[in-house]
Amino acid sequence: MYLHSGCQITVSPDTKYFAVDWLGVEVTRATLGIIGMGSIGYKVAQRARAFNMRILYHNRNRRRKEEEEAVCAHYCEKMEDLLQQSDFVMLVVNLTPETHKLIGKKELGLMKPTATLINISRGAVIDQDALAEALQNKVIRAAALDVTYPEPLPRDHPLLKLNNIIITPHIGTATVQAVRMMAEEAIANMLAVLNGQPIPSEVFPK
Repeated sequence: MYLHSGCQITVSPDTKYFAVDWLGVEVTRATLGIIGMGSIGYKVAQRARAFNMRILYHNRNRRRKEEEEAVCAHYCEKMEDLLQQSDFVMLVVNLTPETHKLIGKKELGLMKPTATLINISRGAVIDQDALAEALQNKVIRAAALDVTYPEPLPRDHPLLKLNNIIITPHIGTATVQAVRMMAEEAIANMLAVLNGQPIPSEVFPK
């Protein structure tokens, strides 16, 4: 939030000075709650360790002890426990019938009033109407969304009118290198099929 509004203040023609009491929130040593500790969630935990964050996670299946110890992550069997303790809550789950509107009014109410909700999974994992209400009423401090439902949001959506949220256009993998690697992986899979070889990135139906 501070990066976005700070940029606006810096370039505004009306700016004459910077306020000395304009302060953000430390990430270092804060508690990060990761909901969905799959391969991406685990990579988030690895990066969070560089900031000496306390890492909590909730997942369908608990990670192996050595994997937990490698990133100093603590398992929360109940998502409610994670929500109540975390300064930052990050959603890294697949969108399924079970995770549709996983975060709603009840869950937002369990979070700290100083907490930030981050969604890098799918927009429909959050009840967006409940989130807008929570942000308006300061139930939580802020939110950062790389995904919404739909994408883009209707131009009159209440989330677009708030100053305690950042919304980006689903750009989590939008780098030259990432797009190139995804294309190369797709080509490798197609060639494997055409040559009757095992598919490197086969997705098995459940």
